[in-house]
Amino acid sequence: MGTNWTAGDVPDQQGRVAVVTGANTGLGFETAKVLAGRGATVVLAVRDVDRGEQAAARIAGDVTVQRLDLTSLDSVRTAAGQLHEMHPRIDLLINNAGVMYTPKQTTQDGFERQFGTNHLGHFAFTGLLLDLLLPVPGSRVVTVSSNGHRIRAAIHFEDLQWERSYSRAGAYGQSKLANLMFTYELQRRLAAHGAATLAAAAHPGVSNTDLVRNSPAAVRAPMDRLAPFITQPAAMGALPTLRAATDPAVFGGQYYGPSGRGENRGHPRLVTSSPESYDLAIQQRLWAVSEDLTGVTFPVGTRATAA
Repeated sequence: MGTNWTAGDVPDQQGRVAVVTGANTGLGFETAKVLAGRGATVVLAVRDVDRGEQAAARIAGDVTVQRLDLTSLDSVRTAAGQLHEMHPRIDLLINNAGVMYTPKQTTQDGFERQFGTNHLGHFAFTGLLLDLLLPVPGSRVVTVSSNGHRIRAAIHFEDLQWERSYSRAGAYGQSKLANLMFTYELQRRLAAHGAATLAAAAHPGVSNTDLVRNSPAAVRAPMDRLAPFITQPAAMGALPTLRAATDPAVFGGQYYGPSGRGENRGHPRLVTSSPESYDLAIQQRLWAVSEDLTGVTFPVGTRATAA
């Protein structure tokens, strides 16, 4: 694989339907813009419909807006139902939306906000849409994680919602680790099912977006000063996601990130995640807990037992 993969390497997407969460700004917007520019029918799945419509107006191509509030399982179910009515098939589901370093808050369903938004909302959304992807050759589910998955790298089953104590960074790291574990477990289930769909993951490195807006001032201030030296534009940060979603050489269960030092910047390449992320028993336990919390089960059954 080449080391300088760019948006120009995205294959023709004519006839394909792509759903991108959190696509009104930042990485999601750049991802949607490239896919639409290559001919895909793109759905911007966003919480703020007005901002979504403004984003859609800036993208040339076949682009629509779908309301999706990942902090509400009712909204997730409604959005999935409406997408079923509008689209008989989905080729790409890109789980991009996320929050980072938020103060201690809960979702409408009582989940810690970062875990509930970044992981549980996308888990439920994927499960409710997967039947539209399974029959489609070349369909993919791409979930955006982060280098932050290495922060206090653990799924804290003993206090999953951070009710005993709260760490903004720790909760964010748990949610991003969950994104990867979800991807790896989903891929095994898809493979065991003989599905045409594959699951992959990506991370953007350190990209210049508004994701850190919830960070404490002590974090934001140095980030603002260092941004020109350590960050890359959102268009570059979207490339690992685009590669995971469209490169014909991608295999299920792979993880893509920037090629530069520390995976902070650079063109996308195949990378590895933390040792904890590959723990099969924890992946399976997280899956079972996620099903219980969301009430969503997947149409691919249980995974094959690991050797």
